[in-house]
Amino acid sequence: MDLIADLERALGPDQVLHRALDRHARAHDASHYLLVPQVVAVARDVHAVADTFAVAARHHVPVTLRSGGTSLSGQSSGAGILLDTRQGFRRVEVLDDGVRVRVQPGATLRSVNARLARHGRALGPDPASEVACTVGGIIANNSSGMAAGTEHNSYRTLESMTVVLASGTVVDTGAADASERLRAAEPALVATLERLRDEIRADPAAVAEIRERFSLKNTMGYSVQAFCDATDPAALLQRLLVGSEGTLGFVAEAVYCTVPVQPSVATGLLVLDSVDRAAEALPHLVATGAAALELMDATSLRVAQRAATVPAVIRDLDVDQHAAILVEYRGQDDDQLAGRVAGARDVLDRLPAVVPVDLTTEPADRAALWSVRKGLYAAVAGARPPGTTALLEDVVVPVDRLARTCRELAAQLAAHGYPDPVIFGHAKDGNLHFMLTDDMEDASSSDRLAAFTEDLVDLVLRHGGNLKAEHGTGRAMAPFVGRQYSPALVTVMREVKRAFDPAGVLNPGVVLTDDPRAHLRDLKPVDRVDAEVDRCVECGYCEPVCPSRDLTLTPRQRIVARRARARAEGVGDTALVAEIDAEYGYEGVDTCAADGMCATACPVGIDTGALVKRLRSEGRGRVEQRAWRTAAAHWGATTTAAGVALDVASRLPAPWVETANRAARTVLDADDVPRWSPDLPAGGRRRSRTAGGRGVPGPVAAVFLPSCQGAMFAPAGPASGEAPGRPGEGVQAAVARLCAAAGVGLVVPDDLDDLCCGTPWSSKGYTEGHAAMAERVLTAVGAARETVRERTGQDVPVVVDATSCTEGVAGIMATAREAGDPRAVDVVDAVTFVAETVLPRLPVDPDRRLSSLVLHPTCASARSGVDADLRAVAAAVARSVEVPDDWGCCGFAGDRGMLHPELTAAATAAEAADVERLDGDTHASCNRACELAMTRATGRSYRHLLELVADVVLDAPP
Repeated sequence: MDLIADLERALGPDQVLHRALDRHARAHDASHYLLVPQVVAVARDVHAVADTFAVAARHHVPVTLRSGGTSLSGQSSGAGILLDTRQGFRRVEVLDDGVRVRVQPGATLRSVNARLARHGRALGPDPASEVACTVGGIIANNSSGMAAGTEHNSYRTLESMTVVLASGTVVDTGAADASERLRAAEPALVATLERLRDEIRADPAAVAEIRERFSLKNTMGYSVQAFCDATDPAALLQRLLVGSEGTLGFVAEAVYCTVPVQPSVATGLLVLDSVDRAAEALPHLVATGAAALELMDATSLRVAQRAATVPAVIRDLDVDQHAAILVEYRGQDDDQLAGRVAGARDVLDRLPAVVPVDLTTEPADRAALWSVRKGLYAAVAGARPPGTTALLEDVVVPVDRLARTCRELAAQLAAHGYPDPVIFGHAKDGNLHFMLTDDMEDASSSDRLAAFTEDLVDLVLRHGGNLKAEHGTGRAMAPFVGRQYSPALVTVMREVKRAFDPAGVLNPGVVLTDDPRAHLRDLKPVDRVDAEVDRCVECGYCEPVCPSRDLTLTPRQRIVARRARARAEGVGDTALVAEIDAEYGYEGVDTCAADGMCATACPVGIDTGALVKRLRSEGRGRVEQRAWRTAAAHWGATTTAAGVALDVASRLPAPWVETANRAARTVLDADDVPRWSPDLPAGGRRRSRTAGGRGVPGPVAAVFLPSCQGAMFAPAGPASGEAPGRPGEGVQAAVARLCAAAGVGLVVPDDLDDLCCGTPWSSKGYTEGHAAMAERVLTAVGAARETVRERTGQDVPVVVDATSCTEGVAGIMATAREAGDPRAVDVVDAVTFVAETVLPRLPVDPDRRLSSLVLHPTCASARSGVDADLRAVAAAVARSVEVPDDWGCCGFAGDRGMLHPELTAAATAAEAADVERLDGDTHASCNRACELAMTRATGRSYRHLLELVADVVLDAPP
């Protein structure tokens, strides 16, 4: 039986992915290595992992465990079986009021900490890649981060774990009889561990070497300090698994002891005139008790200055050779923090700072500073020269030797011809990250990298440091394990590997290797393919927020698949090009929500949706473009027809409608004809015939442009068993009634029913229709605003009552403003308008407030900054407001949820489970399409938040 057939028999055909697109899209991680697997397997439980290990052993094929793919040293890529452990292992269970947490390896650090935050706790490890790195990777690499040091890493804070060994044995180290069970199941393994323990403890030189090496951060080789720290076999096994990079087994579940979050925090940026001066200051800063000290060199600061939003202390700096240290102090309360800051002030004031250090406690200002630091690797890598690969190394030396190490490192980089290297890192721990870029396909690059790495190894070890601090050994440093450790300890590590993995199939070549040039093989090429995404460094930060991540492809995978296609085309591999092309349409284009959430997580702001929209546009023929341009010219009739169709469908037997709908989707383009389902509402009413459609009397504060979603879809009412509301009003009427009650006047543009935000055209790639609609909106809204200006002498914004439409209109206005069009006007979402202008004029009766409200923010509200107002308005009308921890884009994406309902189902699955747990009385969002998606996913009636505000604040409508 061949490998793929054996895997399919063991896991099921749907869990084994062997198409070209699957293999190439999932091959890439954040490192500078690239190995394309023979097959990708998806593990849903521990049995699937054990079965995969067994298949790998039978076929003598390596298996690489893969979760978030943020690893930087090549340990999450492999050429055999790539075992995806992200999708099936995401459960998080908070224990003991947050003092402990049970978590599976596919959960991201940010998602775990979101659940712990309400208890004032967090995981100890705090790597900068928190948005995307998973607990499995954190354990596998023994990642630490900004403040964890060696005290709060996984090795120190793990209470227990459930492990799948290469043999298929499952071990729960937290069980009372774990060691006895392990001894019975794996006698040879236990015998080896106990022998190695006793031999090391009997060797003072080995103990001394271990203590010295692990007094600093150290992820080089295996965690052999376990033999000094633990006695029982289960405890030894657990500690050895930490930092083992998928080479000893799979951690299926872990119980962490969490750390308290100190709520009072002050953060600031210390700017000095050079890296050398910054390094010299570090011992003094460490002595002040700073919780975090993050170093950034001049190149880092220059890249940070390019961001759209950057703290003024960086933006206004005329960077020459400067360096900065992000300084943070923490306390249990304000008094304790004040004492620590006061104690540090004398040192801070004596340092030769270029600008005075401003320690701020403002959350927004602190978040802005940390955003620069946490996104630094990807941002710097994104600014690399075209066609080059970014290589990030990670070393540690004693803090008192950091200044000299920095000087010598800079000299080495220059000597080896690496221009403009970047140096940053966790300076409190003596942990330096430095990044260089090179064309890995250039004939001289391999020799240059080999020579530099040799000098780097000598430098770090000469200063008493470790060659890896927190990124794991990986392929990058595996050849040098024998340079850092004595032959005796290297022998111990090799015995550990053989004892755990006798067949040698678990991630071979990672941690230990016999190939002295392994770090120079399989270096990743970079193909420039699409201007929209060429800066991508494949870090994977975008993946957790992508609606299609569990259905088809993520933004990273969409990008790398196109790179693989370009590479294949360049070498004449027409078969691979054809395979990728055949599969990419549905996976890469049709099921992309194009919601822009990837841009919110990407450190360099890449919106992969922009690429997808262009690809859709390129696939549109002249007939299609003309048809949708015609629709733009008659949009009122189009929305009326859609509403009438939904009305008729709601009155007919569902099977009749579904049969007719299937036929239409077969004859016409299934990506243009929506799929009808019984959960869709009836049709809405024309905007001009709905309350507010002719404006609101009173002093005019805005031009009101209601969304055409209300004309297509009838408003929602309360679902069975939920708190009663007033069905049938809709957000347009609710906004009008609220404004009327507050004495806030609105005007509406002429030809209201024919106006739209343009999203139906832009998301589908109909550029001509979008241009036509944009011109229509500019003309109508501009005329309305001009009328107000002539009457009152004031400029007013345009208010839109659906967040996705607000964003669409804002895009039209931004393009017009860039072109110098005087018709451009400011755009405000109705939620923000009500929060700032309407609610302050209306009293809220506490007795009428909703008891509990579950709120679904939208991708548009997150991108446009409306979320704060959304939550504030919700808090004004509800006693309890909950936002699900797993909220995300619903994937409805205008009509994409009707074209591909499987996208919405996949996107909302986690949030729907969270909504079920919360069991709120009322449910709300701020966009009609998203309300439909969440109603479909949860069975709860989602209404626009402003409809609920009108219910609470106002009397019943006439």
